[in-house]
Amino acid sequence: MQQSKQLDAKGDQALKPVQQSRKDLPVIVYAPESRLRSPGKLFKEMWYDLLASRDLAWQLLIRDISAQYRQSVLGILWAFIPPLVTALGLSLLQNNRIVNLGKTDIPYPLYVLFSMTLWQMFTDSMNNSMGAVKAAKSMLSQIRVPAEAFVIAKLGQTFFNFSVQLILVVILFIVYQIQGQLQVSWSVILAPVALIHLVMFGTAIGLILGPLSSLYSDVNKAMSFIIRIWFFITPVIFALPRGGHWATLVKLNPVTPLLVTTRELATTGNISYPIGFWVASAIAIISFCLGWTFYRLAMPFIVERAAMS
Repeated sequence: MQQSKQLDAKGDQALKPVQQSRKDLPVIVYAPESRLRSPGKLFKEMWYDLLASRDLAWQLLIRDISAQYRQSVLGILWAFIPPLVTALGLSLLQNNRIVNLGKTDIPYPLYVLFSMTLWQMFTDSMNNSMGAVKAAKSMLSQIRVPAEAFVIAKLGQTFFNFSVQLILVVILFIVYQIQGQLQVSWSVILAPVALIHLVMFGTAIGLILGPLSSLYSDVNKAMSFIIRIWFFITPVIFALPRGGHWATLVKLNPVTPLLVTTRELATTGNISYPIGFWVASAIAIISFCLGWTFYRLAMPFIVERAAMS
């Protein structure tokens, strides 16, 4: 009897640190009230979780990059092949006058290769952000971690792929500059600003469509068609039209001023569409904030839906 009392006393002493640690944990209270009624508190939580997600985002980024080229013979060369083949094919068609894609301010091979790289970064930022929802859904149903970590990891993967493709673009820059066919302006140092706005716009679309695509597969199928149409109304493989209804349609495309301004800042420095750039930049920033908020509010419902299925 005395021995059992001693064991109970030891057990109570062992449970005290656990009980104390449980008291130190934050208490999470779920209420039916909408979190948008306290936007200041919501944005404060979003910012804190963004800072807290750095370590996890880095680990996810290393994992995703390793998995991307793990079972591939050519490995990282696949980042060069698609834009290079497209640039060579279109250059041959342009030089042999099979198609007329307009007159460009820089040599056409460099024009189309650089534009394809920028377009690929825009679509990657959109598709990877949509993929972040799928990756977060499976992990958040098992462990509580900041949902922003998955978005940051996918954005890191987007910038990594862009930096790899940019190597070939820089080589062409140097070749054409040595040949005297290209004069790079000092404005190249401002090109990353326009590039970030382009990525923000693509990320915003991905954050808004990501939760919807996890519920309805029609979203992914529809976006594959929309991106193809979007490509042909963006001056990626053709010069920016100067007049007519087609020029109006191309200029109404919000990607056009972001992509064109990035390309012009990195090459000639002559911005052809400054007003459109500032309008598109404002749209990109506002859309990014709305997309992040929608992603933050939608993820608990997506995780709950995944847990129930």
